[in-house]
Amino acid sequence: MAQYTPMMEQYLSIKKEYPDAFLFFRLGDFYELFFEDAQQAAQILEITLTSRPAGKNGEKIPMCGVPYHTANQYIKKMIDQGHKVAICEQVEDPKEAKGVVKREVIRVITPGTLMEESMLADDENNFMLFLTKTHGEYAVVGCDLSTGEVTGTKISEWELLLEETSHFRPKEVIISTAFSQDEIKGLKQHYPGIVTVREPSSLAEVNSSEWLKHQQASSAGEAISEALGLMYGYLLDTQKKMIDHLQPFHYYETQAFLALDAHAKRNLELLETLRERSKKGSLLWLLDKTCTAMGGRLLKKWLMRPLLNRELIEQRLNLVEILVNDPFVREEIMLLLKDVYDLERLAARVAFGNVTPRDLLQLKRSLQVLPDLVGQLSKLPAADIQPLIKQIDPCPELVTLLDKALAEDAPATIKEGGIFKPGYHEELDRLNQASREGKHWISELELKERERTGIKSLKVGYNKVFGYYIEVTKANVHLLDEGRYQRKQTLSNAERFITPELKEKEAMILDASERALELEHQLFGELRHQVKTYTERLQKLAQTIAQLDCLCSFAKVSEQHHYVRPAFSHNGELVVQAGRHPVVEQVLPSGEFVANDVHMNDRDRQILLITGPNMAGKSTYMRQLAQIVIMAQMGCFVPAQEATLPIFDQIFTRIGAADDLVGGQSTFMVEMVETKRAITQATPNSLILLDEIGRGTATYDGMSLAQAVIEYIHDHVQAKTLFSTHYHELTDLEYQLERVQNVHVACSEHEGRVTFLHKVLEGKADRSYGIHVAELAGMPEHVINRAAAILEVLESKGEAALGTEHSKVSEAGQLVQLSLFAEEEQQEGTRQTPKWQKKILAEIEGLDLINTTPLEALNTLYRLQQRLKGKGGRT
Repeated sequence: MAQYTPMMEQYLSIKKEYPDAFLFFRLGDFYELFFEDAQQAAQILEITLTSRPAGKNGEKIPMCGVPYHTANQYIKKMIDQGHKVAICEQVEDPKEAKGVVKREVIRVITPGTLMEESMLADDENNFMLFLTKTHGEYAVVGCDLSTGEVTGTKISEWELLLEETSHFRPKEVIISTAFSQDEIKGLKQHYPGIVTVREPSSLAEVNSSEWLKHQQASSAGEAISEALGLMYGYLLDTQKKMIDHLQPFHYYETQAFLALDAHAKRNLELLETLRERSKKGSLLWLLDKTCTAMGGRLLKKWLMRPLLNRELIEQRLNLVEILVNDPFVREEIMLLLKDVYDLERLAARVAFGNVTPRDLLQLKRSLQVLPDLVGQLSKLPAADIQPLIKQIDPCPELVTLLDKALAEDAPATIKEGGIFKPGYHEELDRLNQASREGKHWISELELKERERTGIKSLKVGYNKVFGYYIEVTKANVHLLDEGRYQRKQTLSNAERFITPELKEKEAMILDASERALELEHQLFGELRHQVKTYTERLQKLAQTIAQLDCLCSFAKVSEQHHYVRPAFSHNGELVVQAGRHPVVEQVLPSGEFVANDVHMNDRDRQILLITGPNMAGKSTYMRQLAQIVIMAQMGCFVPAQEATLPIFDQIFTRIGAADDLVGGQSTFMVEMVETKRAITQATPNSLILLDEIGRGTATYDGMSLAQAVIEYIHDHVQAKTLFSTHYHELTDLEYQLERVQNVHVACSEHEGRVTFLHKVLEGKADRSYGIHVAELAGMPEHVINRAAAILEVLESKGEAALGTEHSKVSEAGQLVQLSLFAEEEQQEGTRQTPKWQKKILAEIEGLDLINTTPLEALNTLYRLQQRLKGKGGRT
């Protein structure tokens, strides 16, 4: 076994305690890494791998290092790739150390425990999740250490747990050992590279935490209590100190929000686009006009969790309407909000202990904006705005404290000096004065020495190693007075000297500067402690500012794009007049987007069966309804001329083709899994969007599945559903199922050229125009012509087949066309009247002929005739 030096033995003993982290071991002005850590870090960080002797026999080991003052950029690179970094510092003065300087890990930085501003995205939370399982019940607790937010809920089913965790977009997941091996494997597949299995903590510090005792006492059950304990133990182990800025735990019920599973969020492009995974082009991109980092983070939460409570939705809409109606005041408010820094994270850094002088300066300037902000809000003539005004706490005493203490150009670190204003502390003023006077004497010394010696190139300089010196080129050394100058350093072309006077002033300056820095460090710690007492008030203030920011954003977007306030029905009625896709209309040239109506109810229009050509806009029509629903239940105005909506509890989508190669699922399997999820979990209050179900398999298989799905939704689920299809045979379901209605996206054809009108009309489409779409895509002319010829043959064969393979012989010996839709069973030798005929007969029987005008009667007769023609004349 190798015999290492005492310092290397120290390194190895510390590294043994942190096997899963890169150990940044402080040596002077560098963090050094050794052995395998060095080899891996050199590749990750793209820095030079060297070696150094570490054994008593001269053995060399791998080594690399990064400068202490630029370490954050390297640490961030490690964290971004999912690694942990243990920061090991010297914890005693080297001058007083006997033997090897004592070192300890002062903090373990993980993807979920970042606090540094430079390592965090301003408009995104940095959640880590803590998952426990007790008596078959799951608990999920999310903690954003950078803001102090702690929130969570209980989940009864495994699949729902995976869905719920996805709302947090976690950077790190810590789970208890109560999970089974299959569950652990499933979580690691769901969150590759960020899952840690951890024993429940039994540390005394965990159990003695007043914050934890209070939260566990008020939490919702044993599972939540365990998750909170798991969280607090992990934070203590990684941060090495008590965490004082955690906000009170917020328990929420999942049933309080519109449920959007991962497929819905992806297919509806709420946070990012499907193709480029870019924010631009998403609904978030459209709605986000926020001015603060806090508002940007809250907007994402509102988008991921639209409300179900009608009263809360109306409260938001009331405030948005107020801000829409007074654009001048709103713009003044948004202008002021731009001067508000991230109060939530500033408060957290104050309590955590890593706040900088510049951070406190930002805090002061943010608070100074608030009186003007309250003044602008007070101009809005509505009682609804008063509760918001009352929640804005300007903390005037804190502003006074910070204004008295901090210099207007306070530095970014506490090591530079110049933090405090003159007059803040008498002793600090005296030391700074002594230092300034000494430096002024030094600056005058250069002129005096040049005059004394006649050497115009003589200069006075300073460095940390040699202090102050007089530098003279070697060619001029003979001009110096003998005995006055003491040689201090020899360079290749110059000599550096010191005089007794310079030495005396140097001692005075350095002593004053050093003592001033030490005193500033102490005073800053005291100031930080005073500011820390305002943590809770600042956190509540940050939440209020974030809400105001989001409401202003909604109002600005609503006014800018001519949105309307939605109303909410109590009878399931859904009416959207001239609805638009909020994002698509913005990326198209002005005036090109075609608005469309949507009318659904629980009586006879619960399922809209949408037919029409590819590229005609079926998917856009479906997505725009879902996005209108989401915007309405967030509390935002919607893109339409008028909108009355029920409050939906869930939205399910099956739109677009996608596979899951990692999970071993084909495109069709993914389609079936998503469809199964929709029809088994939806309720009558849900919205389902299904696009081209069954296209991934053989025609008759797909058609059969599509019809069965529609029938199941109609008979069992009874959710409002938009069902887009190219199977035109399915349009006959309008006459078979009482709550199915055909609509189609119109197009026009002239001299073989097709124009997509993007207008959704009643009734079914006559064909899909697939060959025309292929032509628009630039398919070679030969392929287009050949496809058209093949289509003509297939269509003619299809007509001829009606009398052969697709026919059967009736009992009377006559040929009868086989229908995809089974007719009602024959009873007593006669065919029962089909449902579509029953609907028409019932409508005729219900006509009030006495009170019907001739024109109304003619319109009714025409409509019934068209419906009969739609059935191929079958009566």
